[in-house]
Amino acid sequence: MTETVASSTPVGNGPAARDVIAHPAWPVLKEAVEAIRPAQSKDGSIDFGAQEAPDRSAVEREVARVIAAVTELTPLLPHNEAYHRALAADLRRWADEGFGVPDFLDSLLAFQPAATRADDLQHLVVFPMYTQNGNPNRNLEAVVLRVVWPDWLAELERTRYDNPMFLGITFEDFTAGYDTNSAVLFPETIAVREAPERFSWGGIFCDREAARFRRVVGAACDVTSLELPEEAAGLLTDQERCQQTFVLWDMIHDRTHSHGDLPFDPFMIKQRQPFWMYGLEELRCDLTAFHEAVQLAADGYPQGRDVQYAVLLERLFRFPVTGERNRNYDGLGGQLLFAYLHQHDALRWTDNRLSIDWDRARQVTVRLREEIELLYRKGIDRPKIVHWLKAYELVSAYLAPHPGSRWAKGPDALDLDLPPRKLVDEVLPDEFPLSLFYEALAKKLRTVIASTRGITATAPAARAA
Repeated sequence: MTETVASSTPVGNGPAARDVIAHPAWPVLKEAVEAIRPAQSKDGSIDFGAQEAPDRSAVEREVARVIAAVTELTPLLPHNEAYHRALAADLRRWADEGFGVPDFLDSLLAFQPAATRADDLQHLVVFPMYTQNGNPNRNLEAVVLRVVWPDWLAELERTRYDNPMFLGITFEDFTAGYDTNSAVLFPETIAVREAPERFSWGGIFCDREAARFRRVVGAACDVTSLELPEEAAGLLTDQERCQQTFVLWDMIHDRTHSHGDLPFDPFMIKQRQPFWMYGLEELRCDLTAFHEAVQLAADGYPQGRDVQYAVLLERLFRFPVTGERNRNYDGLGGQLLFAYLHQHDALRWTDNRLSIDWDRARQVTVRLREEIELLYRKGIDRPKIVHWLKAYELVSAYLAPHPGSRWAKGPDALDLDLPPRKLVDEVLPDEFPLSLFYEALAKKLRTVIASTRGITATAPAARAA
């Protein structure tokens, strides 16, 4: 179920663009897309020879409705005109060729939202795609989104954090694939005949990130009796401020994947590695955002202080207890941060109450980042397996591995004659189980986390029971 609140009055697109989801063509487009989705297979194709196959003429009519609705909405979004033309051509070709595996490369190449980043600029997007952390199938999806690009963020990107592909975005409305936990729009998820040499944009929905942060962290503070400083508590009551926090965090995090002493391809989707390597990489990027936020706060940016609180609270509370325990690398990063802070006396769990020494937490968080950075620098001179083992040593110094783990027993317990990708198979699905603290917290927050599915914003100060 999607939860929304009325947004503030837009200022960037003019009156016509504000009427996209209110235009009669938008519900028609949504209805047509939702009619097509159930007919699609996992790869996006439609098998008309299958048992209980859909009627082809009915699917063709729905595709025609999608094209007509997009055409009707395009005048409200003149910057999408070239993309919408290519989209219509891709849809027609998909139908004319019998609804095989979709190929929307032409429309993907025509869609260049990062070329014009303007605050409040709207886009209407239709693609066959999977939604990361949402629907794994390449279904047709439609989403109306709005760009978040305030002047202060544009200036930081221009002068300090160059990231020409990054887009902060918010939801206006969407089809079923986004009524999930997905908070990204990435070109890699779109069905195409061949991947472009490089992608030119990537969008992250800061409204969903902010809304679920506010709900989960608010509930976690209640459960653990954590008293937040007044400035941190303000994030839980102000959706707009929280969105601004996440868009800055996301921009710095995203660029960090390609900055620093990197012993391996930072976009690890291209290779198979033990999941703690993914966890360390994501944590490194977040701790870099934290480090930069400290400097930004010193330079007078209030968002810098907010990012510091958001990184710690999101990582400590939501990440470890969200999602399945099967190689959950974000969960692992959150567990590691908690254990590191706890073992260095930056946080305490005493008398069933959590307390955080915020000044010490900032100092200790910097030290964890330095440990990971040192691991990376040394990894440049190490073979891959040695690098993996050293990373395992770093994590297991603070988190207890599963007692049945072969990796925990060291290199003598592994068949090092196997190729690296085979050694990944020796990693247990839950190599670093939840601590007693997190087992209890997960039970307390289960329904709260489930309630954030499909969320785009929360009512002021809302906290799920």
